[in-house]
Amino acid sequence: MNSVDRPPRDHPLRVALLGCGVVGTEVARRLTRDADELARRVGVPLELAAIAVRDVTRDRGLGLPPEVFTDDAEALVRAGDLDIVIEVLGGIDPAGDLIRTALEHGASVVTANKALLADQGADLFALAEKAQRDLSFEAAIAGAIPIVRPLRESLAGDRVSRVLGIVNGTTNYILDQMSTQSQSFDEALAEAQRLGYAEADPTADVDGHDAAAKAALLAGLAFHTNLTLDDVHCEGIRSVTAEAVRSAAEMGSVVKLLAICEQIETPEGPAVSARVHPAMVPLEHPLASVRGAFNAVFVESEAAGQLMFYGPGAGGAPTASAVLGDVVSVARNRVSDVFGPGETSHADVELVPIGRARTQYHLVVDVDDRAGVLATIAQEFARFGVSIRTLRQEGHDSDAQLVIVTHEAQDASLAATVEALRGLDVVRGVSSVMRVEGGQ
Repeated sequence: MNSVDRPPRDHPLRVALLGCGVVGTEVARRLTRDADELARRVGVPLELAAIAVRDVTRDRGLGLPPEVFTDDAEALVRAGDLDIVIEVLGGIDPAGDLIRTALEHGASVVTANKALLADQGADLFALAEKAQRDLSFEAAIAGAIPIVRPLRESLAGDRVSRVLGIVNGTTNYILDQMSTQSQSFDEALAEAQRLGYAEADPTADVDGHDAAAKAALLAGLAFHTNLTLDDVHCEGIRSVTAEAVRSAAEMGSVVKLLAICEQIETPEGPAVSARVHPAMVPLEHPLASVRGAFNAVFVESEAAGQLMFYGPGAGGAPTASAVLGDVVSVARNRVSDVFGPGETSHADVELVPIGRARTQYHLVVDVDDRAGVLATIAQEFARFGVSIRTLRQEGHDSDAQLVIVTHEAQDASLAATVEALRGLDVVRGVSSVMRVEGGQ
């Protein structure tokens, strides 16, 4: 660890908060309410010196003096008298520039901003190391669930092979409602919005972008390499139908939106795949039992084996818990004259596109109900090297369907098979294609 400028032991650490929405308000409330206990844990008091907001006249119910609030975040972080800056603004701009300025002017930073880190993380971590300051982000991935420290520190001596995560509570709630209440996607989304689980514009959640940003961070932590949002294959849940959910139930599975990061051995050496998409998860897998708006991250490693981290993945109080955990850790480092472990990217491994990823698949193929169809279908699977694990026919005549589950196959091979099936005279359509994850 490297030495940093050390504040006097009897001098409070000055903390500034950028943003005072749901999470920011809860952070401010706990910093003031639990000030004595936090001081005992850190060794010196934490002084909430300022809160940067857009509207300084709005009453946020915190009971703080008006002079604590400022609408000039740039001047606040540029002043050079802050020890810790907490960024809960979200978005890329102006959050990125404010974090850079804070680091350059001597403050350590705690952020919950997964979108920013997935876009500019490598540069920000390099700047933090150069400035000998902390840049901590436990709250950026899964709310209250501790996953950054376990991957970065607890498993630092192990070899992680795979990380599967349900890291978006909105989509998990929607899919859970579709499964347990037989709701359509639109009905479940409307219910999620009514309960406050989904935003008025749910695009970032239901199209998978939020989960993809978190997948980039998880892959970077697990495999010591730099990934951005553009490196993550992303599919959302808009195409998940009630029929697909019912079909999953019939084969003893549930549909989940998964963030999957894994290390793959290739002829050229180890490579990393990061992807987000809906998948059928067998009921015996621990992730299948994650209900409602909860999150979970399932880690597979060489020595520790299988580990699962579970809990609330969003909301003011859960996210504030993770933010304050980082604040205490960073504050202790300032008092102890050190800064903590940064992010490592020494592996610099190849990133594998989705076409080279391997998994099982579940397909529903609408077919003509006549002799020779099964043989024709099986021939196309064999032609592209995709092995069929199970096949059953449902319905008759114009309602005939084949429900097929494959053995593990390469994504590109499966895509080629589906394209070939759609060109057959005996096939009326391929109504569903979904990956199966977490099985044996």
